[in-house]
Amino acid sequence: MPQLLKVAVIGVGHLGKWHADKYAAAADCELIAVVDTDADNARQIAQKHGADAYSDYREVIPLVDAVSLVVPTSGHYKIAREFLEAGIHCLIEKPITETVAEAETLIEIAREKNRVLQVGHIERFNSVMIGIEAHLDQPQFLESTRLAPFTTRGNDVSVILDLMIHDIDIILDLIDSPISQISASGISVLSDTIDIANARIEFENHCVANVTASRISRKRERKLRIFQKDAYLSADFQDKIIAINRKGQTDNAEGFKDISHEELGFEDNDALNLEVLDFITAIKTGGRPAVSGEDGKRALATAIAITTQIRDAL
Repeated sequence: MPQLLKVAVIGVGHLGKWHADKYAAAADCELIAVVDTDADNARQIAQKHGADAYSDYREVIPLVDAVSLVVPTSGHYKIAREFLEAGIHCLIEKPITETVAEAETLIEIAREKNRVLQVGHIERFNSVMIGIEAHLDQPQFLESTRLAPFTTRGNDVSVILDLMIHDIDIILDLIDSPISQISASGISVLSDTIDIANARIEFENHCVANVTASRISRKRERKLRIFQKDAYLSADFQDKIIAINRKGQTDNAEGFKDISHEELGFEDNDALNLEVLDFITAIKTGGRPAVSGEDGKRALATAIAITTQIRDAL
């Protein structure tokens, strides 16, 4: 019988507890520990899964093969570096680190130690992404909208690093071209950081992406619209629907091409579970995870460029 990976989750708050659930249910690993500065919370999650509870992440370094790091962004670099240097595979929630230099250091350590470094850009595993990629054909203009009500969770970073970075990662993955120019604007409303932002990202292949994110909205919305030469795709990540409007071959009475309309629905495929399973598979096979450290660095660099431009204008 193959040896099970010994895994720990570092930080079992709102999101970390779900990571613990996924590892506990996975066939190829064993959740042996959870770590949280809130000892009572750590104990509660550990008891649920028959794992051990710790308050100091350093105590589990000699015990595990891999970890999920689900702590505030300010702690990503320091903690991940210690695990990677000890030869432990790391799945780090987004954003990968606070700075690009920190991300580069983690990537280099992972490369030297031959360990998996994966970043938790969960929307890559959304079932809607499968539909988008199947119908993608040289996009010329993209528009993403990500709206959420205000909460006190996640306000240690701006809305760009909290929400917009999901769409930045998706767009950079879909558009195979370097960025040529960024124009951005945004404001702080309820927190000390930027709460609503918009960015226009221009690529060297002349594709343009218009990206909007807000965490002060009354509703939740996660949509991506893609305009191509012969089609318009409208993807709803929340309701799992893609609407495809495609130019036909025949002329209508007005002398324009007919437009066909199709809607595709997708099942909720538990994106977090797929993310965790992808991490485990990359460790087992020595392959590249769907969202590598390099991907995380690329998204972070773009998010920082947007943030810097907005702050300089305020």
